Amino acid sequence: MRAWTVAWIFAIGLIAAAPAQAAADWPAKPIKLLVGFPPGQATDAVARILAERLSTRLKQPVIVENRPGQGGSIALAALAKSAPDGYTMMLSATASLVTNPHLYKSTGYDTLRDFEPVGLVADLPMVLVANAAQPFGDVAGLRDYAKQHPGALNFSSSGNGTLSHLGMVMLEREAGLQLTHIPYQGSAKAMTDMIAGNVAIGLDTVAVTLPHIQSGRLKALAVGASQRLPMLPDTPTFAEAGYPAFQANPWLGMLFPKGTPKSIVQRMNQEIGEAVATPALAQSLKSIGAFARVDTPEDFAQLLRQEYRGWGELVQLSGSRVD
Repeated sequence: MRAWTVAWIFAIGLIAAAPAQAAADWPAKPIKLLVGFPPGQATDAVARILAERLSTRLKQPVIVENRPGQGGSIALAALAKSAPDGYTMMLSATASLVTNPHLYKSTGYDTLRDFEPVGLVADLPMVLVANAAQPFGDVAGLRDYAKQHPGALNFSSSGNGTLSHLGMVMLEREAGLQLTHIPYQGSAKAMTDMIAGNVAIGLDTVAVTLPHIQSGRLKALAVGASQRLPMLPDTPTFAEAGYPAFQANPWLGMLFPKGTPKSIVQRMNQEIGEAVATPALAQSLKSIGAFARVDTPEDFAQLLRQEYRGWGELVQLSGSRVD
């Protein structure tokens, strides 16, 4: 065999071996953790709690980088274009992955094609709440009142096409209700107007609603999780209230760019699972209304496919569009 042929085969072997060697040495430098929202919001808070623990476990800094905009889609678009070497990942909210692609004309990524799902990290369950003066105190009472006064009962959301909006569209469909949507720019103003009595009901996360429930200014009608929440033990789930198909349980999930070595994906899944299993981290999550939830990359990929389709149908039903 000629010398140049031997050299060529040897070079090809080195190139092929390089990714495997890089994966075996991972992590050998700091890891960037993208977040699609500003500091202080729930996704960012969970990311920083997790980054601190992962930095210790991996013996490399995990650095949170905020890239807010377009409901988390700007950061996901950046992730899709990142090198698949295990040094850029993202903690994404549900809506960024499964509703934004149906809402926006262009997001710059394909949820089902451009990423390697690592696993879920936490749930951020939603609570159906009502102004304290409303004449009903549970979902059955809400249903009866809404049917007696079609179109008269209004609900708030944190914006058109958000999960707080689409979740109520789902409830309208499941319960056969006719409600009036009042969209706001964010949760804070929506809660303020509900407390004032300008809006009757709304659906938002535990972190947003709990202080107002505890103060008595709002009353909790049902929770969107599969089980009752420890901080709201007397509030039934929607399944207990007679709507087993209804769930409003947004999650946060970790992803790498497509093509990231499977060994790195599996290692990160294991590290996240062991990190959130510790009582201290689980308690830190609960303090901000999040609940640890970890599964396999395969299960997360399946969930993405299911929810991409389901939430997409609700976007179409709602008629929402953001250009």
